[in-house]
Amino acid sequence: MINYKHLRYFWMVAQEGSISSASKLLFLTPQTISGQLSQLEDQLGVKLFEKDGRNLKLTDAGEVVQGYANDIFSLGNELQEVLHNKPSKRRPQLKVGIANSIPKSVAYHLLEPALHMEDPIRIVCREDNLNALLRELAEHKLDLVISDRPMPNHSSIKGFNHHLGECGISFFCTSEIKRSLENDFPECLDNIPLLLPGDSSSLHTKLKEWFKSKSIYPLIVAEFDDGALMKAFGQKGEGVFIAPSVTAKEVESSYNVEVIGQTTEVLETFYAISIQRKVSHPIVATILNSAREQFFQQLNQ
Repeated sequence: MINYKHLRYFWMVAQEGSISSASKLLFLTPQTISGQLSQLEDQLGVKLFEKDGRNLKLTDAGEVVQGYANDIFSLGNELQEVLHNKPSKRRPQLKVGIANSIPKSVAYHLLEPALHMEDPIRIVCREDNLNALLRELAEHKLDLVISDRPMPNHSSIKGFNHHLGECGISFFCTSEIKRSLENDFPECLDNIPLLLPGDSSSLHTKLKEWFKSKSIYPLIVAEFDDGALMKAFGQKGEGVFIAPSVTAKEVESSYNVEVIGQTTEVLETFYAISIQRKVSHPIVATILNSAREQFFQQLNQ
């Protein structure tokens, strides 16, 4: 039988990326944690970590164990809440995978209707690359995956794409950069520092092709898989960045930047991916219907 104390130590190390960081949170010596991790590996018969410079990274087996540990300790925390609050019934969970190329504000707007259903639920969000999330979907660890690209045709995982909507993109920068622009949009982007979404985003190639078609050659100073990090750099004046036009007002307000132009020649498309062709999960159905009938509809108003 698994020693759950050892499992918790493993879980903390996996979250922190090093034994020394986990030891500070657990108020234990690194030697104690290291020894008990070795015992857990011996008991499971697999290697859970491998060296990654000064830190540790999970092996394939370690990632599997981490997934189960997440569920175990999440349920443990929920049990404490249930006993403390004494609700009339346990809240159902919706486990959603968010591809790390999805803007955080878009993910919120897509999931927000589920928080206001008549019967309260608990949303558990997992953020990772699309392939990793699809594996968890296939293992029934997730109910839904939200992505900016459809499930790959060559994927060995059985799943179905549900088109949520699409929108154009807007370009943002600080007021200082905007004042320095000499030409109208989009020509003003030529030779201007640009912060580009990484190649995990469906926009990466689309934007490069669009610039080429316009004979515009911005200076790409950085690429980001994390859209929030890209916006943080943009907020500090490191360059022009992009975001879905449907969130333009939020981006301007949150990051103190201004729109310099927008286009519908480059579209960002959003999908929900599920195991079922016809969605029967009522919460998932609410998310899909709200996205199609409300969130993306505002673009046409």
